[in-house]
Amino acid sequence: MRISRRQALALGIAAPALLRFGAARAATALKISHQFPGGTATEGDFRDRLCRRFAALIQERSKGAMSAEIYPGSSLMKTNAQVSAMRKGALDMSLIPISYAGGDLPELNIGLMPGLVTGYDEGLGWKNKPIGQEFSKFLAAKGLVIITWIWQAGGVASRARPLIAVGDAKGMKVRGGSREMDLVLQAAGASVLSLPSNELYAAMQTGACDAALTSSTSLTSFRLEELAKHLTTGRAKSYWFMLEPLVMSKAVFDRLSSEERDIIVSVGTELEAFGRTAAVEDDVRVAKVYQAAGATVHDLDDKTVQAWRDLSRDTAWKDYANKNENCARLIKLAMEAGS
Repeated sequence: MRISRRQALALGIAAPALLRFGAARAATALKISHQFPGGTATEGDFRDRLCRRFAALIQERSKGAMSAEIYPGSSLMKTNAQVSAMRKGALDMSLIPISYAGGDLPELNIGLMPGLVTGYDEGLGWKNKPIGQEFSKFLAAKGLVIITWIWQAGGVASRARPLIAVGDAKGMKVRGGSREMDLVLQAAGASVLSLPSNELYAAMQTGACDAALTSSTSLTSFRLEELAKHLTTGRAKSYWFMLEPLVMSKAVFDRLSSEERDIIVSVGTELEAFGRTAAVEDDVRVAKVYQAAGATVHDLDDKTVQAWRDLSRDTAWKDYANKNENCARLIKLAMEAGS
């Protein structure tokens, strides 16, 4: 039964949310899906923690008029279905590597373009530069809104021999994580396989995958140190950074009141500092975890990073730019942002 504002006042349950957001609006309950292991607001994978902090903050600031329920480990829906579901308005939010939807929307592969972004400052700087504005405009046209910009450096976990320099990839079965990364690995002599990071453990365990490129956080969250003999870290330098934002369905975003949208946007922006700090901490922590498990840890030097970047420019960057006019414009703006 719907309780009117007058009845609520008479019953003494007129919460501030009713007064601020209007009695006619039902409470907004959002569903946030992601592929990462679940935890708490203070323990576990930082991407899950970020989602939980987001949920707590929007509930606090809306005085209960908004809430969010977190579905970790792809428990609500399959990982690769999440972006499509948000575009249709069937899923409210997800924290997901944006390049996972690059098969349907090739423009999104710029979010995991090897050699393009060279550091956290550069990646996070996209938001307020023409590249970020154009990318956000494209996403909006496709039914998506970035709420929190999150970039992560990554590394490589390998079962038998290390993957550090370009020449090391020859003959290896490697998971790259995006079409463009796969092109670079193939040019280096590797065979590639495509699967989300939450399926990497099984692939490495069975031998289907010799080495996996993924974020520093995923390298530990999915326990790959139990299988890997070598780790190449991104703690000092990396030849790839991944855009893994908290994303919202534009259809859902547009249905919110202006006050609710303001809260969503402000909280999402505030959490970007937390995301950056946690990502950098994981770049360091991953090396300690693998060393403790008995793996040999390797770091990249400038010469190695530049070799991967040169190969990427000649393969992945060209392939992406030739996809369509949007891709050509986006990578041009990204290159200008990093110059």
